[in-house]
Amino acid sequence: MVIYLPQQGSHGDAETPLLDELTPREIVRELDKYVIGQADAKKAVAIALRNRVRRQKLDPDMADDVMPKNILMIGSTGVGKTEIARRLAKLANSPFLKVEASKFTEVGYVGRDVESMIRDLVEIAIDMVREERLDEVADRAERHAEDRLLELLMPATPENATETAERTREKLRDKFRAGKLDDKQVEIDVKDRGPMIEFGGGPGPDEMDVSLKEFLPALFGSRTKKRKMRVSEAFDYLVDEEEQKLIDMDQVQRVAIERVERNGMIFLDEIDKIAGREGGQGPDVSREGVQRDILPIVEGTTVNTRYGFVRTDHILFIAAGAFHVSKPSDLIPELQGRFPIRVELKSLTEADFIRILKEPKNALIKQSQALLDTEGIKLSFTDDALVELARCAAQVNAQAENIGARRLHTILEKVLEEISFEGPDLKKKTVKIDAEYVKKQLADIIKDQDLSRYIL
Repeated sequence: MVIYLPQQGSHGDAETPLLDELTPREIVRELDKYVIGQADAKKAVAIALRNRVRRQKLDPDMADDVMPKNILMIGSTGVGKTEIARRLAKLANSPFLKVEASKFTEVGYVGRDVESMIRDLVEIAIDMVREERLDEVADRAERHAEDRLLELLMPATPENATETAERTREKLRDKFRAGKLDDKQVEIDVKDRGPMIEFGGGPGPDEMDVSLKEFLPALFGSRTKKRKMRVSEAFDYLVDEEEQKLIDMDQVQRVAIERVERNGMIFLDEIDKIAGREGGQGPDVSREGVQRDILPIVEGTTVNTRYGFVRTDHILFIAAGAFHVSKPSDLIPELQGRFPIRVELKSLTEADFIRILKEPKNALIKQSQALLDTEGIKLSFTDDALVELARCAAQVNAQAENIGARRLHTILEKVLEEISFEGPDLKKKTVKIDAEYVKKQLADIIKDQDLSRYIL
């Protein structure tokens, strides 16, 4: 199976390379575009991704025995754990799910069933494959919808079968494509959904093998009703109908399940919250139970979903936690053994903050500039302003809770609060932020430690 990188058209890349042409070093280089620092973590995930490509080139018998090397990331919040995993999945075009381990509860307690993470991942994969199929059939669906719309505007009758009528029809087509018929009213058949029945209590829809909401329409048959709408609205509705006709949902489901089994990735966050052994008191007693429930999913088992059975043997699991109170050795030995690769992410420094502000493709400074540019405001930052923003973020992280790069969001929003508010009314459309302006906006807050904890 060949895996393709997602399209990068928005960045102007001339050609999208195949994933198996990317070496681990090149995978790290791609991650560097979005995540600053954390070289060890990037190296570990790049090797894991490359090994997945290598495994798919092995003989089937050998490939079945090669298990994914799951990764345990250790580091405080805001240092880039989730972003590394998310960008890796996007790079590999893999179905990706982020889930907090603390959401799960031991069997017998009220809460989420651990198998629901696999069901959620399958739903994500189906959405991915469906979107790909929609792109493939989009042109055909639009042509079919256009023909149906012209039939409504000029019904096909023996009188309309003449050459003159055909020319009139083509003129009508040209008018439609030029948008001259958008406000004209047409009457089309739309599906009558009937009353929506909600079921309260009990397991959610993701934990039911058969969805009653889907079963009832099939039981009573779908009805249609006439509805008048503008041509532009009718065209969108007909395109949607045609797309659904052209897509084979059985094939979509098969491809999605195969993609989950071969390339699925699950980011298991807050795993330190369930780290604990027997002998605890109160709610802590169930921590080991949750670990034991997660274990078979990580080890490899078969989960029954509404679309069929899914094997979890080759899904890549990336677990993460701060481990401030507990430590990785507090996890049960069996679960520890399923995360053979351990990487510790370093706390971010002032120099890292400066780079985070300006270097990544989605850098905070670039985002702020783009937002204000929509109102004609040209925003710029001097180098000393970036240094001051980074210094303030590092200082507040040291004095209060260390929330890593997330502190920059809070600091930057506070600095730009006045400009964002006054934006539409500003007469001067060129704004330069320097260190003095940053100090002025933050001075009182940072000086008052109690206020700093409250606001920043």
